[in-house]
Amino acid sequence: MVAELLPLNPDELLTTTRSVRKRLDLDRPVPLDVIHECLDIALQAPSGSNTQSWHWIVLTDADLKQKVADHYARSYNDYAASRPKTDDATMGRIRSSSQYLADVMGQVPVLVLGAIDTGSDLPPGNQASMWGSLLPAAWSFSLALRARGLGSAWTTLHLVYEREVAQILGIPSTVHQGVLLPVAYTKGTDFRPAPRRPLDDVLHLNGW
Repeated sequence: MVAELLPLNPDELLTTTRSVRKRLDLDRPVPLDVIHECLDIALQAPSGSNTQSWHWIVLTDADLKQKVADHYARSYNDYAASRPKTDDATMGRIRSSSQYLADVMGQVPVLVLGAIDTGSDLPPGNQASMWGSLLPAAWSFSLALRARGLGSAWTTLHLVYEREVAQILGIPSTVHQGVLLPVAYTKGTDFRPAPRRPLDDVLHLNGW
């Protein structure tokens, strides 16, 4: 099966790939062929020394999804309780949609975990070189989903219980999870760029 592509130019694709939560369609099945197609694209992402040591754990089994979702919800609830309360409308919307995702994670048609085999424990110090061989591929996967009318949300809160999730899924101790992506078709495809700080606030030319 080859999924139909949305009529998006590259800039539109890059600026409208959002974290989708409330607009994930929990009732529409996601064919595994589409997941495979998007992961094939993701494998063209950079990989340090061309090691290609990434792994992708795709969950469609309802029981396994719920077990992972339970750990995610537990971590999210602890995180949410620790955050200061504000009256900011934007943060209110984010809290609402994040709580929604925590509540329905187990009902999302497909969960995809991106992981990397380091051959040992996580290295000390700055780990950018290691995660740089996984996270670009995970973002390419998200872009490929968006191009086909599907959405996801970049989540890492389950990593508080990484070992517990690894035990549930039989993931070896040398393989470290980096991201959890709930995947579904979206309710509508009319996503817009998100508000961002002005470039001049974060741009440093020839030094800090």
